[in-house]
Amino acid sequence: MEVRPLARTLLHALIALPLALLGWAAVVCGLVAGGALSVTPAGPWIIALTARGALALGGLQRFLSSTLLDTRIDPPPRRAEPGAFGWRRAVLGDRAAWRAVGCALAAPLTAVLPSAVAAAGCAYGALLTLHPLLRRWNYRTVREAGGSTRRVSLEIGGVQFDSWPMWLVVVPAGITLLAVTPWLVRRALVPHRWLLRSLLGPDAAGQRIRTLEETRAQAVDDAAATLRRIERDLHDGTQARLVGLGMHLTLIAELVAADADRDRVLAVVETARSNAKQAVADLRVLVKGIHPPVLDQGLDTALATLAADSVLPVTVTTDIAERPAPALESIAYFCAAELLTNAVKHSAASEVRVAVRAADGVLRLSVRDDGQGGATVGAGSGLTGLRGRARTVDGTLTCESPAGGPTVVTVVLPYRRAPQR
Repeated sequence: MEVRPLARTLLHALIALPLALLGWAAVVCGLVAGGALSVTPAGPWIIALTARGALALGGLQRFLSSTLLDTRIDPPPRRAEPGAFGWRRAVLGDRAAWRAVGCALAAPLTAVLPSAVAAAGCAYGALLTLHPLLRRWNYRTVREAGGSTRRVSLEIGGVQFDSWPMWLVVVPAGITLLAVTPWLVRRALVPHRWLLRSLLGPDAAGQRIRTLEETRAQAVDDAAATLRRIERDLHDGTQARLVGLGMHLTLIAELVAADADRDRVLAVVETARSNAKQAVADLRVLVKGIHPPVLDQGLDTALATLAADSVLPVTVTTDIAERPAPALESIAYFCAAELLTNAVKHSAASEVRVAVRAADGVLRLSVRDDGQGGATVGAGSGLTGLRGRARTVDGTLTCESPAGGPTVVTVVLPYRRAPQR
């Protein structure tokens, strides 16, 4: 492990206990004062200020956890109401505020162990490592049975380590203790980290609300983008061809009425027919982007068609006893299509394997390529959009793509059978 992460871990362990004790004292004093004055108008205000201070302390602890431990804790959703009394009512009725109060009260219990381990490990490790230099100042006087005294700087189990041959034991022991202290601290921090994540992050209901808000926003954005794309394709492609077709039909009527040359009329008819065929082709492509007709034959057939159209060798394996709901088939199809496109464009792969399986209440789509790897979810990649599409039905998307490959993207959707007709 690198030196900087180790130093940050030790620093967090040393800061955690003093910060937890200060927060505990402030919260206890605030709650006691607010409870004692609860029969007066000042009591609720003191309790509200205490809860708000616990929220601020929780924000500081989340920042330290993210900065020093590389553990990101998302802030929980907060209530907000206008006005001073609305602010007090919102704080007193906010679950996140009371969970932060609970965290402030419990934090000293979980912070004491990592702080003690860090302090003891660093102190004793440094003393043992520097024992040959510090033994002149670090000693105690021992009185023996005859009344004589002697100075001993380090004695364990009756064995003295004050001579240089014994330093060969003391110094390596100190270096070893310093080396293992960060590892021990990280293990000791597990309960404290769990407490912070459980009480300072969003609870299950809050996380569910946040996910629904994000997926709703994603669905609205996708719908708006789809409508804009359909409008653009119709305006720039199909509409222009249909307008051209109407103009050619008008020209044909004029040529026929003028008894024009037969070859000239046939040439205009051929152009009109070509425009009509192209307009039909454009409409088919447009409809395929909304709902591929091949999906009416089932997801396995649709995926086989995708594989046949790909420029890479694609192996498709399906294990679906009963057809899933149309929405699930559509999501799985478009995810597979996008992942195959990504493999062709970016992965430098030689083959792709697509597997779909419906079992244990989920529909699992896995796309694996043997390319160069390095794919990530986020940073504006197409995988982010696919994850948003999957989350609209409470699905998940995971990507394993180490440098050098292979890349495996797995989409898991809650399985629902297609309605009986």
